[in-house]
Parts: sequence; structure tokens; C-alpha cells
Amino acid sequence: MPILNNRPLRLSLLTSSVVLLTACGSLSPNSKVDYRSTGEIKVTPLEVPPDLSQLTREARYAIPGGATVSASTLPGNTAGMRRAVATDSVLDVQFERLGTQRWLRVQRPPERVWEQVKTFWTTNGFILTLDNPDLGLMETDWAENRAKIPQDFLRRTLGKVLDSLYSTGERDKYRIRVERVNDTTTEIFVAHRGMEEVYSTQDKTGTRWQPRASDPSLEVEMMRRLMIHLGTTEDRANQSVTAALPSVTTSLVAWTPGETQIQFADRFDVAWRRTSVALDRAGFTVEDRDRKSGIFYVRYIDRPDETKEQGFFARLFTSNAPQAPVRMRIAVNEENPNRSRIAVQNESGQADNGAVAQRIARLIHDELK
Repeated sequence: MPILNNRPLRLSLLTSSVVLLTACGSLSPNSKVDYRSTGEIKVTPLEVPPDLSQLTREARYAIPGGATVSASTLPGNTAGMRRAVATDSVLDVQFERLGTQRWLRVQRPPERVWEQVKTFWTTNGFILTLDNPDLGLMETDWAENRAKIPQDFLRRTLGKVLDSLYSTGERDKYRIRVERVNDTTTEIFVAHRGMEEVYSTQDKTGTRWQPRASDPSLEVEMMRRLMIHLGTTEDRANQSVTAALPSVTTSLVAWTPGETQIQFADRFDVAWRRTSVALDRAGFTVEDRDRKSGIFYVRYIDRPDETKEQGFFARLFTSNAPQAPVRMRIAVNEENPNRSRIAVQNESGQADNGAVAQRIARLIHDELK
């Protein structure tokens, strides 16, 4: 629900300014998203489990053979490269869906797609806190979708001048995964995570931030816009998204609480794709991945008691020191063409039935189902 921060002070400012600002123009009410990164949200309360810490920024893109490409090694004449990008057909970007899973399939190598995707997010009001081409991962800062603020009279009158007075009470973050299929094809996945501001006291004088459910419609909207940024016409992007919506999932997930293995009723490539997005949505830090071996190397900070209410004495004698991250493996194996198994393993690749592994399996299952 849209709110005005510091209500008494700001309402008085708004009231006294209406007469002076009635000639101001209004913001467009037609946009579904209008993001602006919000520096004031970079605080500990938003660092919710699993691990939201970031990997070291890497400014190069690895290509087959171990070679790297950087700006200093490019030929002096870049006109040829610009012409090559311009010749991309608008038909080489496809919006695909299987069940609840959506992604873009681009007939271009990831080395060419990476900077285009990066530019899309930065020009749409986001700051990238993770930019790692070697892993094919980007992650944005928390940002506010200003399009959710109603365009009432007061908003239309004061919006452009005192826009910072308004808040939606929600923040969004996106993780983008750029994955190589082969030397000429790339798949792009977008995973949304959300936070919302809620009252923390009965008299409504204090607030806190808590996680809210991922919004698939926001993922679809950002992918639709990314299609246009990559060269697809707006009409074709709209048609592609609409045509993909009627799909019905055929994948089944079976998991018994307390177990660390998940049975997935589909082939390996589907299980791998779904697991990747599940890890992205749940906020795991993926340090590396090996699709050929079917392994994700993840980092996780275990906070088993975070959802439990603690009494005064429990809080008094409990240490709040941050726990060290636990490194685990998520292994995806195809048992037959119609069934795959997703297993949580320890750092050495051995089966792990401990409490931490069970909680990780539950988090993955909740995102897969």
C-alpha cells in the first residue's frame, strides 16, 4: 500500500504546496514498471536467508578454450562489430515456457548477449550488485516500482517535484542468469524476489522489512521488455508472451519432509533449468556450476530459528553473531528419460542427511512445486 514516509511532516509539506504546484504535469499512469534503485534499503534487515552476500565482481567473459576478451584487446576498428550486432534478426529472440517456467532463447552466443542484457537493466533504473560473466549471473540492487503508486490528484500535482515523499512499501530485486546452450545459442532466465514494509508495533509507529512472494508477472514483464531491447518488435514481443501463457505444466515434484533428495518427473535439461531458477528465486549464492556433471556449487547461511519468536531471556543469552556460510552441492541426475533426481550433498560431494541439508531441500522444493 503506498505510504508517505514521516507522515506528519510530509503531509504538512504536501498540504502547503498544493496551491503552488497545481500546474505541474502528471507522470504516465500507463507503465507497469518504473523502477528506481533505493540506497536507503541497503541495510541488514533486507539480508534475509538464504545467503544474499555477493560474489566478487568479474569484468570479463570466459569463452571456450580459456581465452578472455577485454576492451583493451579488441581491434581498434569496432565498426565491423557494430554491423554484426545490427544484422541480428528480430526473429532470433524467442519467449519460451514450460509449465510455470519462462525464459528467453536467443540465437546469439553469450559473449554478445551479456553487455546487451547488462545495458538493459542499468537503463531501466537498476544498479547491478553482481556482475559475473564467468558464472553468467547478474543481480540488481533493491529497487522500488514507482508505477504502483496511484495517480490520484495529489500524486499528479506533486509527483514530479516531491516524488521522494511517496513510497510503495515494496522493493524488488532480480537475478538474471545468462546460460550458454551451445556456441550460437543462449538462454536468459529472470528470477524475482520481493520485500514489503510492514508495521512492527501495535501503535503503527515502527516498521520492518520482510520477504514477500516472488511475482511471476514481473518476471514476464521484464523479459518482454528485454526482448524489445534485444531487437524484437513490440508487437511480436507481446504476441510471443501471450502465445506462451496457456501452457500447462507436466512436471511433477515429489519430496518427503526430512529427506534431502527430490524426485522430479521429467528429463535432465528440464530439471536442471527448474533447479537453476529455484536457486535464483530462493537467493542462494551460486559460486559455480557444471552442467555436464549436473552440479551446482552453492553457499548458504543457515538460520534455523529465524521464524521462531524468542522470549526476553532467550534473546538475552543468544549470540547474534553471523554464522559462517556453509558450502554445499546440489546434484541433478537423470535416472531415466522421464525422471530426474535432485540431491543435496556436502562440500565433498557425499550424501548429507543433516538438518541443514534438509532445510535446503525444503527451500528448493518450495520453489519447484
